[in-house]
Amino acid sequence: MAPGQFVQETSSTGEWKRQGNRFTGRISRDSAAAPGEGPDAQGRWPVEPGRYRLVVSLACPWAHRSIIVRRLLGLEDVISLAVVDPVRDERGWRFTLDPEDRDPVLGIAYLSEAYLRTDPTYDGRVTVPAIVDTTTGEVVTNDYPQITLDLSTEWTEFHRADAPQLIPADRAEMDALIEEIYRDVNNGVYRCGFATSQEAYDAAYDALFARLDVLEDRLKDRTYLLGDTFREVDIRLFTTLVRFDAVYHGHFKCNRQKLTEFPNLWAYARRLYQLPGFGETVDFDQIKRHYYVTHHSINPTGIVPKGPDPLAWIR
Repeated sequence: MAPGQFVQETSSTGEWKRQGNRFTGRISRDSAAAPGEGPDAQGRWPVEPGRYRLVVSLACPWAHRSIIVRRLLGLEDVISLAVVDPVRDERGWRFTLDPEDRDPVLGIAYLSEAYLRTDPTYDGRVTVPAIVDTTTGEVVTNDYPQITLDLSTEWTEFHRADAPQLIPADRAEMDALIEEIYRDVNNGVYRCGFATSQEAYDAAYDALFARLDVLEDRLKDRTYLLGDTFREVDIRLFTTLVRFDAVYHGHFKCNRQKLTEFPNLWAYARRLYQLPGFGETVDFDQIKRHYYVTHHSINPTGIVPKGPDPLAWIR
């Protein structure tokens, strides 16, 4: 990533403001489009096994959510997976982990090629996760909050028999938690790390740790955020927590305390890590190389720290 990559997302007061999602198509079982067609007049693409490709980075917490949900629901043979190199260059996410440096299904070297095929005028930051239609090579969606919800609600016909119910019947409490956690924690660590003024950093830091304190207290008498069953909101918090000590504590200056110094949050995060679909999808090497190598303005030397010890997650 070039040092100036986030200039368009930095306000005049030094606060980092995440760009909106450009592609917000939905893959829906209510689509009026026939197989191979799409989208319909309402922008809904048909649910069609084998048609769509989920492009992710193992380093990215937003993409990590979709990897976990896809695995938990048993959709591995229904929606294919493409993994980009954790280290981006000036053209963004690249398929250099694949033979001949091209995605074998989409035939492209950079995810930006799919973005520009869909919108030749696009000049924003290319993000993962993104779902790409393999029949046209166009991006269906990069709307990461909606992607995982739709995997739960629109692809039910193809869920494995014992798939978890990630969205409760009454969503009000979960949706409120999702919003608070996104604002102060998921996005809050980035607002700390990419702040360009002391005031903006201080505000983000205070909000982050105030929310973590609330969550620490919430978990003192329950297994997961909503009780005895993990839900979508737990997945969204987990992908930030699993990166906290390895990246956010030092690299993003979120250093009031480590995750390991929150007794309840640390026990909760390790509990999730040791469940099928969670820890097995974590790649600390790719996580650290992405953040420490690509954020030149924050870590100009590009040195990647050796710690912390990942075995702490399974002890």
